[in-house]
Amino acid sequence: MGYVYRFGGGVSDGGRGDRNLLGGKGANLAEMASIGLPVPPGFTISTDFCAVYYDEGRSFPPALRAEVATGLAHIERVTAKRFGDASDPLLVSVRSGARASMPGMMDTVLNLGLNDATVAGLAAASGDERFAWDSYRRFIQMYADVVLELDHGAFEEALEIAKEDRGFTLDTELTAAHLKALVADYKTLVEAEWGKPFPQDPHDQLWGAVGAVFGSWQSERAKVYRRLNDIPADWGTAVNVQAMVFGNMGDTSATGVAFTRDPSTGADAFYGEFLINAQGEDVVAGIRTPQYLTRAAREAAGARPASMEEAMPAVYGELAQVFATLEQHYRDMQDIEFTVERGHLWMLQTRSGKRTAKAALKIAVDMAEAGLITREEAIARVDPAALDQLLHPTLDPGAPRDVIAKGLPASPGAASGAAVFDADTAEKWAAEGKAVILVRTETSPEDIHGMHAARGILTARGGMTSHAAVVARGMGRPCVSGVGSLAISAKDKVMRVAGREVKEGGLLTIDGATGEVMAGTVPTVSPELSGDFGTLMGWADALRRMKVRTNADTPNDAQTARDFGAEGIGLCRTEHMFFDNARITAVRQMILASDEAGRRAALDKLLPEQRADFAAIFEVMAGLPVTIRLLDPPLHEFLPHEEAEFAEVARASGLDIEQLKRRAAELHEFNPMLGHRGCRLGVTYPEIYEMQARAIFEAALDVASRGDAPVPEVMIPLVATRRELELMKAVVDRAAQAVFAERGATVDYLVGTMIELPRAALKAGEIAAAAQFFSFGTNDLTQTTLGISRDDAGRFLGAYVEQGIFVKDPFVSLDVDGVGELVRLAAERGRATRAAIKLGICGEHGGDPASIAFCEEVGLDYVSASPYRVPIARLAAAQAALAKG
Repeated sequence: MGYVYRFGGGVSDGGRGDRNLLGGKGANLAEMASIGLPVPPGFTISTDFCAVYYDEGRSFPPALRAEVATGLAHIERVTAKRFGDASDPLLVSVRSGARASMPGMMDTVLNLGLNDATVAGLAAASGDERFAWDSYRRFIQMYADVVLELDHGAFEEALEIAKEDRGFTLDTELTAAHLKALVADYKTLVEAEWGKPFPQDPHDQLWGAVGAVFGSWQSERAKVYRRLNDIPADWGTAVNVQAMVFGNMGDTSATGVAFTRDPSTGADAFYGEFLINAQGEDVVAGIRTPQYLTRAAREAAGARPASMEEAMPAVYGELAQVFATLEQHYRDMQDIEFTVERGHLWMLQTRSGKRTAKAALKIAVDMAEAGLITREEAIARVDPAALDQLLHPTLDPGAPRDVIAKGLPASPGAASGAAVFDADTAEKWAAEGKAVILVRTETSPEDIHGMHAARGILTARGGMTSHAAVVARGMGRPCVSGVGSLAISAKDKVMRVAGREVKEGGLLTIDGATGEVMAGTVPTVSPELSGDFGTLMGWADALRRMKVRTNADTPNDAQTARDFGAEGIGLCRTEHMFFDNARITAVRQMILASDEAGRRAALDKLLPEQRADFAAIFEVMAGLPVTIRLLDPPLHEFLPHEEAEFAEVARASGLDIEQLKRRAAELHEFNPMLGHRGCRLGVTYPEIYEMQARAIFEAALDVASRGDAPVPEVMIPLVATRRELELMKAVVDRAAQAVFAERGATVDYLVGTMIELPRAALKAGEIAAAAQFFSFGTNDLTQTTLGISRDDAGRFLGAYVEQGIFVKDPFVSLDVDGVGELVRLAAERGRATRAAIKLGICGEHGGDPASIAFCEEVGLDYVSASPYRVPIARLAAAQAALAKG
């Protein structure tokens, strides 16, 4: 087949299985038509053509033009109207539709086919002159913005002036004559800005719109959205051309957006909004604040305008039946766009609805318990990364709140920060480490970078299905929308409400669960993870093969992780303990000592401190494995710099300040990351590792004497050769035997190494002869394999991802082809030497779902993640096990 696929009027050339080819919208329109739902006829130009369009220099070959003519003929046959017919014209919409939903990111044109001649035909055929001129006005405005790329604001301004001149506040107050005059103003604007008259040939209009939709795939906002949501650029978009149906044909017409369940909470209740006598863009653009779909929702919100259930009971009943059909058919919560034209219901779109993490959990668990989907499907339905939304604090219900306004609870969660009034400032301030709340009259797709940078989003206009709401929910950002009492001046960088003023930088708090806007900062409370979360996690734990541990250096972190379901510690970094103010002087004394005796004197002071550190962590992790990495960083990190710091070390050690400064200068390194650090410290100063090993075993025995024994796993860092590990293992074993002999008791323990150098991965077969476990330190392994410093890569990594050199930032998601190959090789060679060797990963990648899938594929025994990412890792490990089958 070619590039054009028809749907509607008893024809469906595609279906939901063709998502990659037809995009989500095109595939679902064909599917809805095939199951007998009322879908206006149309056709889809496939995603395959998107690449051709760019390859051909943004032009359309004759073969495609012929296929599109066939598609148009199909619409004409079903509707009994002709495209361009002056007496009863066929009008079409032109919409995008990528395989992944990208709400608000791509372009749309409605009412296409109107011109100076067909507008009269539309007026005669509909019997409504005002409707015809309103449709023409909308079309010129949209076409000028999307296709001709003229200033949208100039047209908005002309509309506002037309209303103000006549003392009107609503668009609907303008008569046919007023709209006719406005169309003339719009056409004058187009000619002034574009240099040519507004195009009158419907076929020229169609090809202009199709080109604009394909062109919007490479718009800046679409690129940003793809980067944030890991959508490959080569997927392309499809274009859907569909017969127009009109929600703006009077009081028996309407348009709406609905979800079959609540996308914020997951409650099994219809959720949505509609507008009488309006077009679809009016609902999602947030220019008019819409009405509720159900009576219950209206009453809960205390709103006065009638709900659809009350205003249009018969059509609402039909819509409710369609909702039930679609949810049963797709076996998922659906996000639906519909139009009512003079009492006749039409379905314009269905897709799996974007939802918050809380809603995703509830919907997955409810559907599994109702037998609509399996438990395995429920696990696969929840995005592990989205759980992040549930794992962070919410506003303390008991804390005082200075509520200054109330809007719609558009996306749950709470956030405090400095008010900023444009997306660029939000991004800039966030990059400087400031928490910001993006405050806008309404957001547009151009604001996406600022929305991502902000902690929360606040808008004066728009409903719960507006751009701000949908994008915020997808990003997990709290959002309060439709705060009608807010007066916002982006130019003056100020918002005014109830006699109060908040300038740029002023502190605000928003609660996306209640819609409250508060002045200042409100304290938070920790989340409670029970109910649906506990149920789904229980199902996930039963399915996953890999264990999930945590990276934790303090008892608090360890307790948080254990509460989140961690099954031990995969990385405890001991150097963080050395930076404590109370002991840094002893550490410096040890480093600056000129001989072993001086070092041992300082280490004797540190031993009880280290023992207490380890005991506190072992206490939390009683009965579980705890991997402790012996001292790793270069010594220069601990050295004194200020005169007062040298004086303090001199007092503690009895050495002369000048002597200490000379010793510090001797320790200077040009490239400390590849210098005297890791096991190289242990080889030259074995007494350091001996003290740490003794502290570990004494602490383990202390905790074991009171209850369950921890299982210490002593990890030697930065090993490149078998001999380094053998020497260090001997130091650890000697310390263990000495402590066991002194105490008359033992604990089980392991000695292993971190694989963080390419040579260690390549020689893993030899190293495994001395190692009982390998832990892949993929942070450093990525740096040493790619030759990239993680701390300096920010300057160029963005460009590398954008230009396709790396698919993702390799420090966020494992470079499977390069670094992953070394992990795979080391695992295979290590197991060939020692079949029972324990294998895990402890870099930041241990909390990244894509990297976890790779760890499952390679057969690692566990992943280790930061405490708040432990639930993410548990779910991702279950999904990886399911995917592997």
